[in-house]
Amino acid sequence: MASSTKLHPTTLVTNIKTCVPIQLDDEGTTTWVTLFKLYFRAHLMDTHILPDDSTKASVSKDSEWQCLDDIVRTWIYDTISPSLLKSIVRPDDSAFDAWTRIENNFQNNKTSHILLFESKFNDISLANFPNVKAYCIELENLATSLNNLGTSISDNRLAL
Repeated sequence: MASSTKLHPTTLVTNIKTCVPIQLDDEGTTTWVTLFKLYFRAHLMDTHILPDDSTKASVSKDSEWQCLDDIVRTWIYDTISPSLLKSIVRPDDSAFDAWTRIENNFQNNKTSHILLFESKFNDISLANFPNVKAYCIELENLATSLNNLGTSISDNRLAL
């Protein structure tokens, strides 16, 4: 009788872009991070990017673990912009290394991202949008981006 091998759900993913349809670029987005974390947890892969101390100690880097880690790393690489990819890709990295490098890239540039989003928020003009709804959506997106960086836009300022 042949033994059956149980497939890990990660090995069945054929196109990560259908589940994480946005591309992380140099400006960054917390939506990308949120979608990825949800997807990682759903596929039992969150310990590859966010290992706790017990996971770090117990991970045996056998061929199955390495294969799954390479899949996760490919997911990351497939959903980031080419310029960001060039700055973080390294041979023989783990998914955790790639994730940490992206995280550090945005944390190290946090102040410049805040300045960029505040400038965009302050300079936004209704004339550059096809309608009021698109204008309001962009204001909300910029406010959310600032909020995710630890700088909030008050509701009064948003309304003005």
